[in-house]
Amino acid sequence: MTKQKILQEGREYTFRSYFELPYETDQILAEFDYSLIKTELSLPHTSRELAEIAFLKQRIKETLFFVSLSSETARRESLVSPVLLDIIRYCKCQLRFEYTLNVNSWLKGNLDYFVKSERELLVIEAKNDDMTRGFTQLAVELIAMSHVEEQNIFYGAVTMGDVWRFGKLDRNQHTIFQDINLFKVPDDLEDLMKIMVGILDGDEISP
Repeated sequence: MTKQKILQEGREYTFRSYFELPYETDQILAEFDYSLIKTELSLPHTSRELAEIAFLKQRIKETLFFVSLSSETARRESLVSPVLLDIIRYCKCQLRFEYTLNVNSWLKGNLDYFVKSERELLVIEAKNDDMTRGFTQLAVELIAMSHVEEQNIFYGAVTMGDVWRFGKLDRNQHTIFQDINLFKVPDDLEDLMKIMVGILDGDEISP
């Protein structure tokens, strides 16, 4: 059976386009010769003491009583930005908002959040509260990153603000791994932040 062709030669696709395409994640990734595996990822996890997590967790909890999270802007300002701003303080790394990446006509657009330290971490917001299509967009952005950076392993996360999911690209295996676990904010904030710091510090994967 001939494989269905999704992407059309001569057309341009931005990262946002992949969120909007009415196809399954594995079908879209096959266009780039990548496969998708859903699994329970063993993610890096820093052993460092992150002293202010308890303070951030309490601050977010108190904020949630007074802020409506019905818009993407509200979730970004109340939940995503506070977490990432603390991450860069722990890691002393760069955080770029709406970072422009242009690999080719099928791999181009703006990365919501690009964090760079020993390794890179991509974070994107799931539009319309759709984590499934949000992960598709994240996966394509990780493929784009693999074209411009030299390492073999790339990590990213998709979030709705109060829920986060990680993904990993293995360039040697031409595989995107989707973590089946979800991390909730504020309940799982400590694990979430220790994973992100572990990724950015280049820590070994936890057993």
